Amino acid sequence: MPVWHYSVRVDEEKSAKAVVREAPISPKKVVNLVRVLRGMRLSEAKEFLERVAAGKEPVPLYRHNRKQAHHRGVAARYKVPYARYPVKAAKILLKLLDNVENNAEVKGLDTERLRITHIAVHKGRVLKRWMPRAFGRSSPRFKHTSNIEVVVTEEE
Repeated sequence: MPVWHYSVRVDEEKSAKAVVREAPISPKKVVNLVRVLRGMRLSEAKEFLERVAAGKEPVPLYRHNRKQAHHRGVAARYKVPYARYPVKAAKILLKLLDNVENNAEVKGLDTERLRITHIAVHKGRVLKRWMPRAFGRSSPRFKHTSNIEVVVTEEE
């Protein structure tokens, strides 16, 4: 049985943690969204993710941005002209933020004063499959997964 640890140590009395293991999405799709969320208030982050999931606000691409489309207003706000709408990643992160908010509420923390102090994406397992092709060849059909962890801390 694996032993799971968070990649950061925090004060347990003023913070709450949550994690999603083996989320069915590639880390490449989530890493830019996580970078935008880091340091945000929890309520602001949830509103932002709802706009992204609805396709109303693009997410700037800091990494993995080769040959991507430019979007209006992204360069003025984030200093990067490339953007995408990662709807599936936004829905997964929205569930994770709901989970960490519930964990904070159970611990007795004030949910209005929570700020995301740590959020990280790690590579999960790769489910390797092969698709048969003509003349005895095959092509890979790999499914990448992600482990996403978040820590929120109550501000004073």
